[in-house]
Amino acid sequence: MTVLVTGATGNAGGAVVEALAAAGLPARALIRSERELPKGIEPAYGDLNRPETFVDALSGVTGIFLLSGYERLDELLSNAVRAGVRKVVVLSSSSLDGDVTNAVAAYHHATEEAVRASGPAWTFLRPNSFMSNTLRWRNQLAAGDEVRVQFPDVPVSTIHPRDIGDVAVRALQGEHDGEVLRLTGPVALTPVEQVAILADALDRPLTAYPMSRAETHEALFGSMPEPYARAIESFFGDGTIDETTVNGTVAEVTGRPPRTLQSWAQENAALFG
Repeated sequence: MTVLVTGATGNAGGAVVEALAAAGLPARALIRSERELPKGIEPAYGDLNRPETFVDALSGVTGIFLLSGYERLDELLSNAVRAGVRKVVVLSSSSLDGDVTNAVAAYHHATEEAVRASGPAWTFLRPNSFMSNTLRWRNQLAAGDEVRVQFPDVPVSTIHPRDIGDVAVRALQGEHDGEVLRLTGPVALTPVEQVAILADALDRPLTAYPMSRAETHEALFGSMPEPYARAIESFFGDGTIDETTVNGTVAEVTGRPPRTLQSWAQENAALFG
């Protein structure tokens, strides 16, 4: 078994690389430029939007960890089938539990449908928001101890990226073929509660400023394209997806409880400066 990990420098892809390395499983990390990788992980240089740049890296690959939303996906999957890939594990999204026509859900849905039609076995991972999303507060923390939080009253059972990685590795080894796995963290926490946990990890007197719906709307639409801002506002402001409910999928797949936000914050405290 050899796995090609796309998005290998991101939160989820990086976690899959770490999990494969920890398990001693052979893997290739798709990267654009040279960087340090865990022991036992080979670099594969290429651009996920340009499948012709990493055709050779598919040689001998039996499984792919695939991100959603990239160009020329049909070409990538055709290359994979010709190379003998037998399993594709897709990092999809909780947004597919609702309206699949919004800007976020649409590209995940398109990826899932393309993989279903491509031939190899598949598993789709639909995780909640990542614990690593708290890194979006870094600039605020560089300026002071107040954190402006959006949707302050909405609890979310955020998930540790490494739990996604561990589940992905099980799937890449041939488990959960044809299954859609909805992944959550161990407990639902409001953004205000998340700030308090981060304050403990950083040993700083952080306080959360609860942004109003109007302030949140302005911030979202000022920071990203309108279709994506509208989708996110709908998810958490209007409750069109449920990221509050906690399920037992991580524990069922891995045989251990999901990691906590306290654990993630302590592991990554240095990233906040």
